[in-house]
Amino acid sequence: MTNVDMLGMLAGTMSSLVFLPQVIKTWRSKSAKDISLLMFSFATISVILWLAYGIMIKNGPVIYTNSCVLILSVVMLYLKLKYNK
Repeated sequence: MTNVDMLGMLAGTMSSLVFLPQVIKTWRSKSAKDISLLMFSFATISVILWLAYGIMIKNGPVIYTNSCVLILSVVMLYLKLKYNK
């Protein structure tokens, strides 16, 4: 792994972790009333497109980052639909 790839993985990890506090807060509070369904829907679609792009160009950091963000985005969408009151 090159230094550039390691930097990309570190940046991807930091970008992925941005979603984690919101997922944890929503899960613990069992409330998603202040979460925008439209925003997370668009974010999820965007991440799917970025993941497809990363796969097409065979770029590990892009694939890694967007796979992690996709998982958290899908969890957030699930929590939004489950706890939307």
